[in-house]
Amino acid sequence: MRVGAVEFLADLSGALFWERERLLVVSDLHLEKGSSFAMRGVLLPPYDTQATLARLAAVIAHYNPRTVIALGDSFHDPDAYQRLAAPDRDALSALQAGRDWIWISGNHDPALPADLGGVVATEVAMGGIMFRHEPTGEFGEIAGHLHPKARVSTRGRSMERRCFASDGERAVMPAFGAYAGGLSIRDRAFARIFSTDFVAHVLGDSRMHAIAASRCR
Repeated sequence: MRVGAVEFLADLSGALFWERERLLVVSDLHLEKGSSFAMRGVLLPPYDTQATLARLAAVIAHYNPRTVIALGDSFHDPDAYQRLAAPDRDALSALQAGRDWIWISGNHDPALPADLGGVVATEVAMGGIMFRHEPTGEFGEIAGHLHPKARVSTRGRSMERRCFASDGERAVMPAFGAYAGGLSIRDRAFARIFSTDFVAHVLGDSRMHAIAASRCR
């Protein structure tokens, strides 16, 4: 998947890999969303953080990146890091070991804790690409925040999947978190980012499906 002058590998996990820079990008982990909902009386199975970190560990093991950028909303609320169970903290520390890690602050986690490890930033520019949490529509931008998903019809049935949204000049990444929801790419929020028709790179079971957004429901 191309963004500006850079070719990225879009992984079925919802991550992007920039091979030349050995850079892995993930967005919207929303760690501890389950415990956040439980505090408000909405009971969900409390395994979202464990599942998300396991998926992240698998994609890191596959690509062995030199640098990881987490594009904001890595934690579901300002106190989520403090609620991490000890094994999950250890798992997160192990993922950071031996590589650079950049945490982009998001609207759910605007003030990340000092002892999180890695570097905290509001946005990062690298090789003509701007990495930030909330998309602005700027050329060369890769952002998250909107959790794009697409509804497509195949073999007489309809299904909804997470997707990358891109027009080749900018991209919005899918949410990586196990409990993160999604926003339809037909929502007007995407029309404000993409001035022309764009493509939904839909996460399939075994491969990516590139479908014009106008063809999605």
